[in-house]
Amino acid sequence: MIDLHTHSTASDGTFSPEELVYLAKKEKLQALALTDHDTIDGLKPAYKTAKEVDLSFLCGVEISIKFEGPGHFHLLGYFLEPEIPKINETLLKLKKAREERNKKMIEKLNNLGIKITLEELKEIAQGEIGRPHMANLLVKKGVVKSFEEAFQKYLKKDAPAYVPKALLSPEEAIKLILEAKGIPVLAHPVTLKLNLLDLKNYLKKLRDFGLIGVEVFYPEHTIDFTKFLIECAKELGLLLTGGSDFHGENKPDIKLGKGLNNLNVPFECYKNLEKVLKSL
Repeated sequence: MIDLHTHSTASDGTFSPEELVYLAKKEKLQALALTDHDTIDGLKPAYKTAKEVDLSFLCGVEISIKFEGPGHFHLLGYFLEPEIPKINETLLKLKKAREERNKKMIEKLNNLGIKITLEELKEIAQGEIGRPHMANLLVKKGVVKSFEEAFQKYLKKDAPAYVPKALLSPEEAIKLILEAKGIPVLAHPVTLKLNLLDLKNYLKKLRDFGLIGVEVFYPEHTIDFTKFLIECAKELGLLLTGGSDFHGENKPDIKLGKGLNNLNVPFECYKNLEKVLKSL
């Protein structure tokens, strides 16, 4: 097993970067990538721990992207080393924008009569604050009965407490990753919510921007959709990747390396990424 899409406490996961690597070793994964949301803060400790336990490891990031379609767009970036100055500079600017977003969402919740504070969220998050931490706090306070209800009622797009993210365009993000000698990969195409013809055309457009890979193997992809993506990737000359999107207890049904217990990401995906990275 390998897993090239995971999250730690550096973003919205519940395992620290070191704990994530130890878990991967315990689960006998052959390779791991850490791809936290809009931050590379967890890469150094994860990279160091992976070296110590002799686990094949790729540094990564998952960037939220501006998208005019029906769903949402995330872009994965893969790198050999944890030091990525150009990426980090841009991510720090986005981080400041996220901090302002958090304050605005807290204010909206307070105006709805739901009293939560930034300090309470910091205590829960133990790192970067995001909507999952707000959802968990709303459950803890008894405002809603479940994590899903928190999103549906207050936190999802167009819900009363939602505030849009500051986002890069696809062209900007792909260029950023390429200039940092990384590999840009479209994450979980299913979340774009495009029909198959539109998705294929959009993949071609992204390829022309410089996209190098597509996340084919993913827990929410059906067998038929996975086959379609493999065909598109081969036709467009894109690398195949895959991962569970592991978040720990924030997505309890998703298991590291296994997804919903049926994930099977070929080790060849890791080797191909590594090979291309070494040639950049």
